[in-house]
Amino acid sequence: MTNVELTLIGKPGCHLCDDAREVIRSVIADLPDDAPVVTVGERSILDDAVLHERFVEEIPVVLIDGRVHTFWRVDPTRLRTALLEAV
Repeated sequence: MTNVELTLIGKPGCHLCDDAREVIRSVIADLPDDAPVVTVGERSILDDAVLHERFVEEIPVVLIDGRVHTFWRVDPTRLRTALLEAV
């Protein structure tokens, strides 16, 4: 089975980050049994100067296997498709 790494980049107190987190949880919970195994991690721009410099105007940012999938708002249909197509 394929493993997919999803990273949410944000910061504490960010309401859009909270919304993104909920969409991510919901999408992963509804994936079929034969879907890739998704490992979710979070990073804060407040803890990493490089992330802060790169993403401060775009949080939340969702990375799939280290590549930017989306920023600001997470579309559940698009995220689901990307996770199912990750190989």
